[in-house]
Amino acid sequence: MPAKDLIHDSVKNALIKGGWVITDDPYIIQYEDATVFIDLGAERIIAAKRNDEKIAVEIKSFIGHSVIHDIESALGQYLLYLSFLELYDPSRKLYIAISDAVYENIFERKSVQWLIQRNRIPLLVVNTAEEEIEKWIN
Repeated sequence: MPAKDLIHDSVKNALIKGGWVITDDPYIIQYEDATVFIDLGAERIIAAKRNDEKIAVEIKSFIGHSVIHDIESALGQYLLYLSFLELYDPSRKLYIAISDAVYENIFERKSVQWLIQRNRIPLLVVNTAEEEIEKWIN
């Protein structure tokens, strides 16, 4: 099983504070001869609609030596996990979780914004100091 990301616990705690129930840590998908580990699975009951929302969250710190390499890795993981989720649990929406500092320093770059929009990648931005969800970007 892969090592937990540096901000794993902060993201998990922010989701819990935001009313989510962590159902899987990690969320494991097995398909044929492949096994993938998405960092978290979570659910939230919506009382007014009497149904639930289900998400899977891949957590990224972007602390490598190259921003482009980190983006390349995150995009690749996102597409791989999304493909397996479509087979295994198509009702679950996949997000990439990042810290507010990473969002400000990396994800506000025009090139990165274009890549995220082009590939329709939902983001979960977390204030890791306060362990609170700052924004959902769909």
